Amino acid sequence: MKNPLDYLFFRKDHVCPWWCCFTFDNKLRTYFHNPHKILSDYIKPGDVVMDIGPGQGYFTLPMASMVGEMGKVIAIDIQEKMLKILMARARKQNLENRIIPKFVGSGRLEIEYLPDFALAFWMVHEVPDRESFLKTIYNSLKQDKILLIAEPRIHVSHKMFEKTVQIAQNLGFNISERPKIAFSRAVLLKK
Repeated sequence: MKNPLDYLFFRKDHVCPWWCCFTFDNKLRTYFHNPHKILSDYIKPGDVVMDIGPGQGYFTLPMASMVGEMGKVIAIDIQEKMLKILMARARKQNLENRIIPKFVGSGRLEIEYLPDFALAFWMVHEVPDRESFLKTIYNSLKQDKILLIAEPRIHVSHKMFEKTVQIAQNLGFNISERPKIAFSRAVLLKK
């Protein structure tokens, strides 16, 4: 029998539509998901970082600020509308030259740069083939670099999250730490 909580909390395959992201990208969110507090230990000036499923840029724009003029943020999304909104916001903040938008549609994720850090925030549960997805990230990261996965507690059960962690470990990732992020289940994985 299916768990009724899976239905109540939308724990099923879905992709958050672009028009819903305003609920995630707002000033109120900085009180519990401050990008600088969450990411500053992992990103330094000159880094190439990857934001997978960036939405409208809630983490992408602060990451572009953190990497500085010599760094890059690769913003990868399956929804072209998300990337258009993100880049419009980046232009307003004069950060567009630091961000490389990458629309993948239903195609394979191919990355030209080897990132120093990758972020998958509240999006892995939307990926139908997590093994293939995590393998691509693993193969893309530089050696000894890290991937931070954070998933929403309300959508992703402990069991579902641990299955993702196990897939990552089977691919060669090692658990570096389990950072505390509000309303989230999180793991820092090292290649």
